[in-house]
Amino acid sequence: MQPEKIPTSVGIIIDGNRRWAKAHSLLPWQGHEAGYKKVKEVVAWLRDAGVKDIVAYTFSTENWKRPEQEVSFLIKLIEHVLVNELDWANQEGIRLRGVGDMTKFSEQVQKLVKNAEEKTKNNSRITLGIALNYGGRAEILQAVNKLLTVRGSTSHSLVTEEEFSKLLYTKDIPDPDLILRTSGEQRLSNFLPWQSTYSELFFLPKMFPDLTKEDVTNVLAEYSARDRRRGK
Repeated sequence: MQPEKIPTSVGIIIDGNRRWAKAHSLLPWQGHEAGYKKVKEVVAWLRDAGVKDIVAYTFSTENWKRPEQEVSFLIKLIEHVLVNELDWANQEGIRLRGVGDMTKFSEQVQKLVKNAEEKTKNNSRITLGIALNYGGRAEILQAVNKLLTVRGSTSHSLVTEEEFSKLLYTKDIPDPDLILRTSGEQRLSNFLPWQSTYSELFFLPKMFPDLTKEDVTNVLAEYSARDRRRGK
């Protein structure tokens, strides 16, 4: 693959952890744990291929509706990553970014997110945006409300795409050139609706914990073969 054909930014919809666990006679949270370990591998594969930014759909606004025990485990897993994976991130040159509305989490989680961002801010090999309590429509609404507050009721100038994009959770992360979803589902599920308008979409039948380096390499190869005309 030629360097110019490598996507700069990639979105990943992590899907199939619970079904993977069920297929292996494991508990749901064991599937999430396997998924978390796989994320570390996928980030390294994409980074080594030349990708500079990733946004991983980790915990959506809808995930709060899952069983309380499962939600509790997911939050503990998030805390574990934010506390115990900073050395890994720094060693691998990964800048961590929280992407989403953090206000629904405890103050402890919010502090851990800010600390992870601060401790990894100088890493430059790749940015990993961890989408937490993320919902695309909610993101757009908060940007609109922020815009109304910033501009006030007296402004009548037209809003530009650039101005609006700077108010999104992903303001410092490029729109994804490629979005990959595992598990066979073929929808975006409220993931980056504003940012994904020209993203190349890839849907793999494998559950996320079963993803291999070969799968990722094949996706990148197919991406490089696509003609991205962007309406031209």
